Amino acid sequence: MRLSLLIVLCSLGVELYAQTPSNPIYESVYTIENVRVGVSLAGAIFKPKNPHAAVILVHGSGQEKRMINLASNLANNGIAVLTYDKRGVGESGGVYAGPEVGTNNIDSANLNLLALDASAAAQSLFSHLSDKNIPLGLVGFSQAGWVIPIAAEKNSEVCFIVLFSGPAVTTLEQLRFQFYTNGKTNFWEAHTDADVREHIKNDPDRYQFPATDPLNALIRLKIPGLWLYGGRDIQVPVGLSIERLDMLKAQGKFYKYQLFPTLGHNTAFSKSQEPFNAAIQWIKNISHRYKKNGYRKGNLDKP
Repeated sequence: MRLSLLIVLCSLGVELYAQTPSNPIYESVYTIENVRVGVSLAGAIFKPKNPHAAVILVHGSGQEKRMINLASNLANNGIAVLTYDKRGVGESGGVYAGPEVGTNNIDSANLNLLALDASAAAQSLFSHLSDKNIPLGLVGFSQAGWVIPIAAEKNSEVCFIVLFSGPAVTTLEQLRFQFYTNGKTNFWEAHTDADVREHIKNDPDRYQFPATDPLNALIRLKIPGLWLYGGRDIQVPVGLSIERLDMLKAQGKFYKYQLFPTLGHNTAFSKSQEPFNAAIQWIKNISHRYKKNGYRKGNLDKP
């Protein structure tokens, strides 16, 4: 299906994800190894000497390369990282789908393809770990809110998930919201969450394709998850996403979210360090529980 969708969902600035040199002060803290994932993806593993956790970085919707700076920061906090060029981007093979090339990158076929990539990356990182008794997770941004739940369900090695500004609504609901905000930075000065919910409920869809609902996978997962949202987000309907997560929590899921009222969509790379620090602390807590429970992943889905 070829659609030229106006989707700015988590481009988050391609330059932020570009492959730039790591800070020299980190080089003695961890090693960097270039790897191939399967036959198509090119990436790098950042490995601290004694990591307490390991994560794969999963992209937003843009044409994103490996996330060198973020991987450096995570490795400096004792977390092993595999970051890769998105398919069809940088040194990776495959075909990139997205609005820049006139294709629909949020149809179920593409999201499942990206989930297979993330799952393969998780398997690759796991195989490179000398200590298999640390929790392995998926960390992603915006569009990854649909990709990561699918990938986590596909890969039994995945122990936790972290989403920065990840939607917990369907892809079609997401589009209704984005068309409503129309990229206006002052949107929340003139609208309420009630306005947004009413619009999403009643607005006719401009494109016709089957919606992907992340709750279909999230309701089946038995691992903990963390969502980090900005209260001024104009790309993800945060209020509705939180409502859906509350519904899952009421069913016993160990899902947590944190709202930063003054931040927008770019929670991972805002000037504020709060979201990143919150994610680091949460992962450290997961690592502690994983070790305390004798490396039994099944116990992690309990508070």
